[in-house]
Amino acid sequence: MTDKIIVLVTCGSRKEARKIARALVGRRLAACVSEIGVSVASTYRWKGKLESAKESLLLIKTSKKRFTAVRNAVRKLHSYEAPEIIALPIAAGSREYLDWIAASVKPR
Repeated sequence: MTDKIIVLVTCGSRKEARKIARALVGRRLAACVSEIGVSVASTYRWKGKLESAKESLLLIKTSKKRFTAVRNAVRKLHSYEAPEIIALPIAAGSREYLDWIAASVKPR
């Protein structure tokens, strides 16, 4: 197990997704943020109603130590009342890539 994580965040638009991605990488909170496809179709229950929406999915590569700062930044930048912010552990990976993540999110 590594100390690196992938954080999943869905956004209501590509514009919002890009704004969040640029902010996280710019602040050294994430090494890389990948946007999956043009949109993903999400079905969910919100305030008692069944809803559907087209969203952009972000895969945010960072470290466990930076998660709180990532979560706080996403909350401030996101338009949703309760944005999806889910961290998944990276169990293993190439040493070069994991080292790159560590160097990229290291505060200066």
